[in-house]
Amino acid sequence: MTAYLQKSDPFGFPHTAAILQKCLTQPLRAGGICVVHSNGENIRASMLHFRFGFCNTRRSMWAISSLVPARFLTLITHLVIVITIFWSRENSVKACLPLTYTVEEYHIEDVRLVVALSVTLGLFAIELAGFLSGASMFNNNQGLLSTACHASGSVALLFFLFEQWTCSIYWWIFGFCSVIPALYEMVLLVAVFGLKKKPL
Repeated sequence: MTAYLQKSDPFGFPHTAAILQKCLTQPLRAGGICVVHSNGENIRASMLHFRFGFCNTRRSMWAISSLVPARFLTLITHLVIVITIFWSRENSVKACLPLTYTVEEYHIEDVRLVVALSVTLGLFAIELAGFLSGASMFNNNQGLLSTACHASGSVALLFFLFEQWTCSIYWWIFGFCSVIPALYEMVLLVAVFGLKKKPL
C-alpha cells in the first residue's frame, strides 16, 4: 500500500492527519510501504516509521537465519554422540550391570541399549527429513525447541558416556531430548505434506 499526499492540502489538516495515520499504521501490518509527501514534519514521521519497520524485519530475518544453522549443528552434534555410544557401548552396558554379572545379563542389557539407540537414530532420521525437506527449516517454534533439546541432549550424553551413568538415565534423556522434538516434527510433516499447508 502506498499513499501520496500533496504539499497543499485543500481538505484541511485534520483530513491530512487522518490519511497519514491510516497510511502509517496499516501498511506495516499488511507488509506494504508507506510513502508520504506532505510538509517536513510528516515526511520525517513517515521515514521514522518505515525505518522502524525495516529494522524489525531485519532483526527477525537475522534471528531466523541464525536459528537454522544453530539447530543443524546441535542436531548433528547429538547424532554424532549417539553413534559414538552405539559403536563403543561395552562400557555403557557394564555400567548398567552390577559388579558380578552373567553373560545372559550382559546380553539383555546390551539388547536394551541397542534398541534405545536404534530408536533414537530413527527419530533423528525423521527430524532430518523434515528439516532438509523445508517443512520445518524456517519454523521458529520447532527451531527453538529442537535446538534446546538437542543441545541439552548432547551435554547429557557426554556425561552419560564419560561418567558411566546407568542405562535407566538414558531413557530420560531419550524422552526429553529426542522424543519431544521428533513428535513436533511429525506434526509439521503431517501438516505440510498431508494437509498441504504452507511451511511456517
